[in-house]
Amino acid sequence: MNLVIVESPGKIKKIREILGQGWDVQASVGHVRDLPEREMGVEAPDFKPKYVPTERGKDVLARLRKAVDRANAVYLATDLDREGEAIAWHLKQALRLENPQRIRFAEITPKAIKAAIATPSGIDVKKVAAQEGRRVLDRLVGYMVSPKLGDMAGRRGLSAGRVQSPAVRIVLERERAIQAFKPTNHFGAQLGFGSWTADWETGPFLPEGQKYLLDSSLATRVAAVRQLHVLECEEKTESKAPPAPFITSTLQQAASNKLRMKPKATMEAAQKLYEQGHITYMRTDNPNLSDDALIEIYQVCQAKGLPMVEQPRTWKAKGDAQEAHEAIRPTHFEIEEAGETPEQKALYKLIWQRALGCQLAAARYAVRTVRLRAVDTLDGKPVDFTGKGRALVYEGWRALYDDDTESDDDKQKDKDDANNPVPHLEAGQSLDAETGKVLSKKTRAPSRFTEAELIKELERLGIGRPSTYAAIMENIMSRGYVENDKAGKYLVPTETGALVIDALVNSRFSFIEYAFTRDMEARLDLVAEGRSSYREVVSVVHESLEQELGHMKVDAAPQHPCPDCGKAMFRRKGSKGFFWGCSGHPDCSTTLPDAGGKPGKHQPREVAETPCPKCGKELIRRKKAAVGKKKGYDFWGCSGFPSCDAKFDSVGGKPKL
Repeated sequence: MNLVIVESPGKIKKIREILGQGWDVQASVGHVRDLPEREMGVEAPDFKPKYVPTERGKDVLARLRKAVDRANAVYLATDLDREGEAIAWHLKQALRLENPQRIRFAEITPKAIKAAIATPSGIDVKKVAAQEGRRVLDRLVGYMVSPKLGDMAGRRGLSAGRVQSPAVRIVLERERAIQAFKPTNHFGAQLGFGSWTADWETGPFLPEGQKYLLDSSLATRVAAVRQLHVLECEEKTESKAPPAPFITSTLQQAASNKLRMKPKATMEAAQKLYEQGHITYMRTDNPNLSDDALIEIYQVCQAKGLPMVEQPRTWKAKGDAQEAHEAIRPTHFEIEEAGETPEQKALYKLIWQRALGCQLAAARYAVRTVRLRAVDTLDGKPVDFTGKGRALVYEGWRALYDDDTESDDDKQKDKDDANNPVPHLEAGQSLDAETGKVLSKKTRAPSRFTEAELIKELERLGIGRPSTYAAIMENIMSRGYVENDKAGKYLVPTETGALVIDALVNSRFSFIEYAFTRDMEARLDLVAEGRSSYREVVSVVHESLEQELGHMKVDAAPQHPCPDCGKAMFRRKGSKGFFWGCSGHPDCSTTLPDAGGKPGKHQPREVAETPCPKCGKELIRRKKAAVGKKKGYDFWGCSGFPSCDAKFDSVGGKPKL
C-alpha cells in the first residue's frame, strides 16, 4: 500500500478515484505544527523556531502515523506554494519519515497526478526557509510590538502586524486625503452639431502653472462660438487585446467587481473548484498558460467558431513574481459550467472566459477625431475644439465576454465616444454649430478603496504575496481596524485603526513603512531562491524592532479622554449603532453617544448617597425619557455591572433599597 498525504480533505475522494487500488490518500488538514500560542517561540541569536503540534494537528498526526505504519512508500502531495512546501517538511519531521517522496501537481487530473508520481523529488528546503522567515517575522512584530501598543495608544488589546498594519495605513491615508480634499470648480465649453459634439481645448487659455480654467465668463464667450472650419479629420483603427488569464490577485479583483465576492469567499470557492478537479491551482502570480492549455483552447475555439489570434499571446509577469506554475485556468476547457454552489459556478465562468478569451483576436474600433477652429479669435488666441467618435467594428474576444478590467471612468469615456457619431469631414470645410453650452465641472476627491482596489494597491506596492491577500483583508476587518461604509462597498478606517497606525508612525517603526515591507518581501523571495538566508533576514528585523522599541513614544494625552477617568475613549459599534466607550472598561463603564464620528455630550452621572448593598460599589441612576412608542426607563443600577447585577427602582429620584 502506498500513501499519499495532501493538505485538504476535499481532494481525497477525487485522487483516490484516479489512483485506484493499492493507494491510500489522507489529509493533513493544513498545518500540523506551528509556533506556540503563549510564547514567542523564537529567540536571538540563532532564531531557531520552537514548533509544537497544533490542537487539531495532534489528532491528525496520530491518524497519519497509523497510515504511515501501513505504507510501503509515502508521497507528500501538499500544495505548490511555500506554505505547501513547509507543510510537507513539517510532516516529514513530525512523522519521522526517512525518505518521503515529494510530488507536485497543479491540477487534479489523471494525467497530472500520474506524471507527478512518476517524477518525485525532495522537499525544497529553500522554500521552507522562506515560509519560516515569513512566519517568524510576523511573530516578532506581533509579540514584540503589540504589547506596547496599549502604552502608546492608551488601550489594551491592540495588535500590530508586519503586513496588516501597512494595509490599514493605506486605507487611513486615503481617508485623510479625502477629508483634506478641497474641490476646485472649473469650466469648459461644448458645441453641438446635431447628433455629435466637440469640446473646447482649454490649454492655450490657462495661466502658467494652472491645470483648470476658473473663468466662467470666458467659457460663456467660447460657448457662443458658431462659425468654425475644419483643421483636420483623422480616421484610424484601434485594437484592444484581451486581458491575461487570472493570477491570484486579479481573480480576487474581478470576483469583487463583477460578483461582489469578498477575497476570502473567492479563495474558498476557488479551493473547492480545484479540489473538484475543475481548475488549476489558484495561488499563482504567473499570467501565462502551458502549451497543453493552449492546444485545448485552440480546439475549443475551432469547435465554437471563435476568432483566434494568429500567434499565442504571452504576458510578462511583474518583477517579483515567483511564477511557480501557470495561470489559473480550467483543467478541461470543453466544460463551460462547473461547481456545486452558485458562487463556485459564477467564479468558474469568470475563469473559463478569461482563460479562453486570452487567445482570441483583438477587438477593433473605428475612431474618428476631428479638430475644429473658430473663425474668430478670442483675446487674440485661436479657439480650437475636438470631437471624437468610436465604434466597435470587430468584436474579437468581446464576442465571448465583456471587459472586467475597465474602471468606471474608462467605461463612461468609451460610452461617451460611442454615442458621439462624428461624421467624415474635409480639412478646410466650414460648418456652423447649432448649440453651445458651458460645462461646469468640479475636481473629485480620490475615491475610497474597495477590497479589490486595496488588493491591487498592495500588489503595486509589493506588500504581501498571492497567498496572503485574502488573509490580510480578513485580519484588518475582523480586528476592527477597517470596516465597510454604509453602502458596504468601500473600506473606511475605524477610530481604533487610526489610533494604531498613528502610534506606530509616531514611534517611527520601520515595518509600517511601505518600502521596508516591500524590501522584506523581496528578501524572502531571495531566501526561496537560495540567494539569502533565513537567519540573515530575520535578524535584520529583530535588531530594528529592538532599537525602535527603545525610543518609542508613549502618548499620555489621548485624543478623546474619558470625562470620568481620563483614559482614551474609542468608537464602537453596538446593536443600535455607534457609541463611544472607555478603554478602562470594566473598571470604568462610561459611554457617550456618537456625534458625527466624535464623542457626544457627556451627561454627568447621578450617584446615590448609599453604596450598592450587594457589593459596595456606587449606584448610578439610569434614566431615559419615552420617545413615541418606545418606553423610557428610570432605575438605579450598580456601577460594577456586569459583575454585579444589583438593580433598584427609582422613587422620588432615589433608589428604593
